[in-house]
Amino acid sequence: MRIVALAGGIGGARFLRGLRAAVGPQDEITVIGNTGDDIHLYGLKVCPDLDTVMYTLGGGIHEEQGWGRTDETWSIKAEMKEYGVGPEWFGLGDRDFATHLVRSQMLTAGYSLSQVTEALCVRWKPGVRLLPMSDDRVETHVRITDEQGTRAVHFQEYWVRLHAAVDAEAIIPVGADTAKPAPGVLEALAAADVILFPPSNPVVSIGTILAVPGIREAVAAAAAPVVGLSPIIGGAPVRGMADKVLAAVGVEATAEAVALNYGSELIDGWLVDTADEASVAAVEAAGIACRAVPLLMTDVEATAEMARAALALAEQVRA
Repeated sequence: MRIVALAGGIGGARFLRGLRAAVGPQDEITVIGNTGDDIHLYGLKVCPDLDTVMYTLGGGIHEEQGWGRTDETWSIKAEMKEYGVGPEWFGLGDRDFATHLVRSQMLTAGYSLSQVTEALCVRWKPGVRLLPMSDDRVETHVRITDEQGTRAVHFQEYWVRLHAAVDAEAIIPVGADTAKPAPGVLEALAAADVILFPPSNPVVSIGTILAVPGIREAVAAAAAPVVGLSPIIGGAPVRGMADKVLAAVGVEATAEAVALNYGSELIDGWLVDTADEASVAAVEAAGIACRAVPLLMTDVEATAEMARAALALAEQVRA
């Protein structure tokens, strides 16, 4: 079975760990990772979502945080602060710095982001094929209004420094309209037996991936069933502040509303948590097969059960 998943950071990575546990060694998983969160810091190219997937599946993630490296130290960050070089609000640990140094050196030498990601994965052995959504530079920005007036800030500044405390007025994937899918992305979607939307942020993770010309069209045209899992349980994000960015695109923070925003032209099946079982009928009325199952990723086995439920729904849709 050839499975393709579109994934953001923590939620996507943890789901992928369960998916990997749920399938057999003969099955192939290709992950199309969001690069809209990428940012340049200290002269380095930082790819938070790609690295979170790589570290999580490779056994190097800081489990409590869900991001960054385990057994991390912070000497470089402390020294940068002494030099007065920021930003202080974005934490890069010493081990993490090494990844960004290697990536930046390879990019400067002329390698593409796809080639660099493949090279980094040689060390981490994530058990999946990890592809950036694009080799071109795409950055998600957020329009806000605060004491400095109306302005656009990088998504990382909005999420990490401001903690989404200011309302998001618009989400702008800068550069997405002229970006091209990375090599292998469209081919993987065309050859897939199943396409999954993990419980990643539907706006700034999966939404940004779909904003790259050709990717949404390839998902919609794919012969494979497309099944998504709701990142919203009981009217609230499982993790993070997805409700803030959903509001910016006019979507209510409910499992039903997120499914309808994707639409039956994009997804064939949708899993909601048992807490949202009342929304199943409305989703199915919109032409999307829907089931209610437990969606809390409490451990790997619980997450694997979610993945099995998604694959089972895909088979039902296919039939």
